Amino acid sequence: MLSSAPDPSDKALVPFVSVANMMRLVHHLGLDAVIRSLTGHIEEDFRRWERFDKTPRVASHSPVGVIELMPTSDGEAYGFKYVNGHPRNTRAGLQTVTAFGLLADVATGYPVLLTEMTLLTALRTAAMSALAARHLAPEGARTMAMIGNGAQAEFQSRAMQALVGIDTVRLWDIDGAATEKCARNLAGSGLAIVRCTSAQDAVEGADIITTCTADKQYATILSDNMVGAGVHINAIGGDCPGKTELAPAILGRASIFVEYPEQTRIEGEIQQLDPDHPVTELWQVFAGAAPGRRSASEITLFDSVGFAIEDFSALRFVQQAIRGTPFFEPLDLLADPDDPRDLYGMLARAGGAAAA
Repeated sequence: MLSSAPDPSDKALVPFVSVANMMRLVHHLGLDAVIRSLTGHIEEDFRRWERFDKTPRVASHSPVGVIELMPTSDGEAYGFKYVNGHPRNTRAGLQTVTAFGLLADVATGYPVLLTEMTLLTALRTAAMSALAARHLAPEGARTMAMIGNGAQAEFQSRAMQALVGIDTVRLWDIDGAATEKCARNLAGSGLAIVRCTSAQDAVEGADIITTCTADKQYATILSDNMVGAGVHINAIGGDCPGKTELAPAILGRASIFVEYPEQTRIEGEIQQLDPDHPVTELWQVFAGAAPGRRSASEITLFDSVGFAIEDFSALRFVQQAIRGTPFFEPLDLLADPDDPRDLYGMLARAGGAAAA
């Protein structure tokens, strides 16, 4: 039985979801249920795409990585995520990606949620991949090649299992230890796990190919000859300028779907193409304004870089999910003087109380 918790709508205190509480929340709800709920929130928000402020994320690049802010608003709520990407961090025992996020009430400007988003980003990225695949993957897809077995691999696999129905994952990474870690974590999931000897080996018989590598460089993880007719490619590793995973010839053969073209043309696989190369925005597919997969032989590509509306959706999910639970802490983040014009007096009285 869950213990009672303060009402997270109390404006004097801001609900804060720590990493520990995020993990408790996921286990309380169940991973599959969280993924399905996240996809529902994302699809709902993408269908009201035109209501949102949209801008490419604000990025600060350095030779070792990137720090980014991802803001958006639907006119009623405002959300942003702080996130980094530092591929070399693992050498020091640190995460490649960390994040936190905030949701605020547009009417007052007051924050209504502060939460960790390292775990939440992994969950929403996997949910977005599976949502796209549900619209774009070949009918009856059962096998996914997972190329790059780092922190995202298990989330991607479980989301594709929960939403698309895959039953087999073919794993490959240049680091064999990463593959063993992934296989170990997926044991007991109900997925058949196949350890592969190369990327070419991994894609054999795969209906869905997911690429998720970390190095910031123009790379060819998939060469043109590795991609046959009818597959769906979920390219999530290329997410900043100068970082790609696919041979350009693949892009020329595929129907390409993106989140927000203005951002994807800077950061995604399509940075390799002419600026006017045609792409389809996923919100149009979700809304029924554009087709998804059109034939069994078509190659579909989700050129995923992550977009602020997905994080907004994830923040909405958490705000709703923690109500009535103990999985948050009321955070004293906002000054709350008795007289809103007397901030100085509040400070002065606190000094007197401390001296007493």
